[in-house]
Amino acid sequence: MRRFLFLIGVFASLSLFAGEDLFGHLKLAEPLPKGAWELYQIVANRSDKGTGTYEAYNYEWEVEYGVTNRFTLSGGLAGQGLDTSGLLVDGYLPGDNEYSFKLSGAELKMAYNFLAPAKDGVGLSMFLGVEKTWLDPHSGFDKDSLSLSTGVNLQKYFLEGQLIWAGSIGVESTKATRGELEGLPEDFEWPTFAEVELEWTGRTGLSYRFVPKWFVSLEAEFQQEYETEVNLERESLFMGPSVHYGGKKFWLTLSYLGQVRGSGETYEGQPDGYHLIEKTKREIILKVGFNF
Repeated sequence: MRRFLFLIGVFASLSLFAGEDLFGHLKLAEPLPKGAWELYQIVANRSDKGTGTYEAYNYEWEVEYGVTNRFTLSGGLAGQGLDTSGLLVDGYLPGDNEYSFKLSGAELKMAYNFLAPAKDGVGLSMFLGVEKTWLDPHSGFDKDSLSLSTGVNLQKYFLEGQLIWAGSIGVESTKATRGELEGLPEDFEWPTFAEVELEWTGRTGLSYRFVPKWFVSLEAEFQQEYETEVNLERESLFMGPSVHYGGKKFWLTLSYLGQVRGSGETYEGQPDGYHLIEKTKREIILKVGFNF
């Protein structure tokens, strides 16, 4: 009977977060129901590279559809804007750059749910994504990239669904080629041959429903990237809180992620204990979703 009541409570609350994002980057394993649609708008602000001025905005517009109760498809477009000055890093940041918005890429994703967290005790979904971009998210200059990502999302309920644990591990492989630039400083390195990058990411988090429709969460993200020329190029650990509201027709999540530590490639004058060439010290993420 206790197990039965637990399942009733969990299933009753599924409409609050099936397909929703309770965290900044971490995804749940719970799929959209068959025939359901969700429209997402995501805005992320990345700032502070330790020296100079650096502030970037990344935008995503995504539509997700529940093909079956286990299989979902999604597609979207990405854009970005940035303001960077006083930073010069060989091979990464070739000089000042500023613009408010440019369309930067497109992505197609699919996910299949093998285990349902309410019925099977733990949720397990596998995802696969293909992304094409034509702007470097770090420098803002032309960079033609094709990425393939895959991995798994995990999810488990505690306290009759009031507390949710989620975890994920994923791998992304990328082939990228920088565009030619004129007027670079003398002896500045700016390779324009094709490079191959391999990135793996592990995430975990807890989310707690403290009042109906409201969740507070904490997540951690560890990431490493390997690149053709330098092998292990970077690693970083980010942590931070989120607050989430889940309504009947829409939901929103506000997250903060700060870099706890990092290592790898560095530039002259950067603070110790961080990776700040491709990462920043902090990231603020706002997500809004609409259910159809």
